[in-house]
Amino acid sequence: MMTTPVREKDAGIIEETNDETLHRTPWKVIVWDDPVNTMSYVVYVFRTLFGYSDEKATRLMLRVHNEGKAVVSSGARERAEHDVYRLHQHGLWATMER
Repeated sequence: MMTTPVREKDAGIIEETNDETLHRTPWKVIVWDDPVNTMSYVVYVFRTLFGYSDEKATRLMLRVHNEGKAVVSSGARERAEHDVYRLHQHGLWATMER
């Protein structure tokens, strides 16, 4: 089993992570605010792509609008890549990160 470089945490504790741990770390899909899409369209996309309720989709849209971004999904890398692709297909600006 391969390990990644050791990283220091607060309080001087050193922790080693291995590839298996990194593989399990969920990826976050982030939607960023843009000047193009209407708020109602963003709610529609969140409801359509993720099956979110109108309330949850509206809450996420408002977070994007007011804070500039929102995490709309998380999971395995392949799933996150798929979600980013689908959001791009609908004209939203989306990225992913660990």
